[in-house]
Amino acid sequence: MSIQIFRIFILVIMRILSTVVIRDVGEHHYDASGRLLDRYDFIIVGAGSAGGVLASRLSEIEGWRVLLLESGGAPPRESNVPALALGLQQGEADWKYFTAPQRYAQMAFPNNVSPYPRGRGVGGSSTLNLMIYVRGNRRDFDHWEALGNPGWSYDTVLKYFKKAEDYRGTRNRATASYHGKGGPLVVDDKRWSAPLLRGFLNAGQELGYNIIDANGPEQIGFSVADMNIIDGIRASSAISYIKPAAGRPNLDVAFNAHVSQIIFNKEKRAIGVQFEQRGKLHTVYVKREVILSAGSVNSPQILMLSGVGPSHHLREHQIPVVVDLPGVGQNFHDHPILFTLSWLTNQRVSTSIPTVMSASAIKEFAHNKQGPLACPFAIEGNAWSLSEEGDPHWPQLQYVFLSSNMAMNYGFVLSDIIGYKPEFFKKYFGSVRARYGFVIAPILTRPKSKGSITLTSRDPKTSPRIDPNYLSHPDDIKTFIRGIRFALKIGNTTALREDFGARFHDKVLPGCEGKLYDSDDYWECYVRHVSSTVYHPAGSCKMAPSSDTMGVVDHKLRVRGTEGLRVVDASIMPLVTSGNTNAPVIMIGERAADIIKNDWGAPTTHL
Repeated sequence: MSIQIFRIFILVIMRILSTVVIRDVGEHHYDASGRLLDRYDFIIVGAGSAGGVLASRLSEIEGWRVLLLESGGAPPRESNVPALALGLQQGEADWKYFTAPQRYAQMAFPNNVSPYPRGRGVGGSSTLNLMIYVRGNRRDFDHWEALGNPGWSYDTVLKYFKKAEDYRGTRNRATASYHGKGGPLVVDDKRWSAPLLRGFLNAGQELGYNIIDANGPEQIGFSVADMNIIDGIRASSAISYIKPAAGRPNLDVAFNAHVSQIIFNKEKRAIGVQFEQRGKLHTVYVKREVILSAGSVNSPQILMLSGVGPSHHLREHQIPVVVDLPGVGQNFHDHPILFTLSWLTNQRVSTSIPTVMSASAIKEFAHNKQGPLACPFAIEGNAWSLSEEGDPHWPQLQYVFLSSNMAMNYGFVLSDIIGYKPEFFKKYFGSVRARYGFVIAPILTRPKSKGSITLTSRDPKTSPRIDPNYLSHPDDIKTFIRGIRFALKIGNTTALREDFGARFHDKVLPGCEGKLYDSDDYWECYVRHVSSTVYHPAGSCKMAPSSDTMGVVDHKLRVRGTEGLRVVDASIMPLVTSGNTNAPVIMIGERAADIIKNDWGAPTTHL
């Protein structure tokens, strides 16, 4: 059975299950496309994590009419089943993007190109992600403010993390003051764990690290992953923010509305947007503001299509220049990850497709929303190690612990989604296919390599050029090598080696045969071949003071040189946070909503 046929088989089963078991959750019948007004107070472009927050919060003001435009449709029903998260990539809710060929990385990928999943549809990437809730490090936000962005310190943004949160977990009672209750976004304990999780946590303690609340006062340590899952169902922004607000008479949500450009008047004020829907071009005007929340790939693309960006690049595509803003699309960066560091075990303790798709697992999910289907596939925990440069408590590395080795299911899940060359995967992992094991995956949390988003065409439906420029900075290689050596220490602890018989898959990586095994040169070759995205793009519309010539938005997220236009999503991050990005993007949406309300004289919570 081919990988694609296998995936289709699994998706059909899960669609049937989700239709029968969670029918009410899967309904998103609030498309208002047939009754749109000619003019709104606010137009929000993109119904992802930030856009959903903005639509909900701005429509709290009864006198404001709000339009939320989404290029995709309703979330697929199976997106509600947490275990199917990886299977959604390259499907109907994904933009199906690819990176540009990488010069310094991705050598184990066809033409040095890898898939670059981005959510398309109501909920955005929160319908595709692995639902891990990580806010980042307090120093991330203090650094944003120190760069000249007042109002973005940790003490300020913590209020918005708590405002968004409805914490239902039981593990972190000692850090309850860092958590919120009653917010739209449910954060809960994992509902099922493989036995290997115990070994991972014990390994951390054996190495001298504490078991921590990753969203508490400090981040260094080992933790069980907190999840955006509500009663066993994915808590996307579609479920948490958009659907509850969609019944308000002052909020309209339009599905399958692909924005082609922002319309400006002669004073460079945003006065509306054009979008294509079902083959027809529409124009809607705005009284107050247009807000771009299309994400780190599409927000800079839409700005450039609208004439806001580097003037030389716009002229290359015959786009009239409204504002020469050289920083648009620059400063683009991402968290690279190594999914390939695999260990074998002598026990049947891993997560596998047969485990997740067993009759007992389906029954447990159907009746109780418990069991392996109620958790993202194989995701167990995280760790952050002490930094060897600068502040030791501002980590350069995160480690994801997966209770499945890369080849355990014959590559049906991980290898196909990541996109390695089939011949490379077979050569490296062929001897351990279907074997039980686990992965410890290092992530660069503060990468120094920067890339860009640029246009390939003035056609709004043509994908932009996505170039993360992975590993172009030599320090990223050095940090990754430190991460590999720490991951090897974790895997070699007695907690994993003796209790589970863990043995590292130490086959020489194809393409690195000429390097001395376990030398820095060997691991550099390894990293340049197999590192890939962990789906956390950021920075392409950087928030910065006016003294920074590459800034795009100010600390109130207003686009330079324009009026009535803001960007609110991960693209405004000066530097990506030290962890998974969905939680901070929701925080950005919450804070931006208060900033906007305050600017227009409406009541706010924390300003």
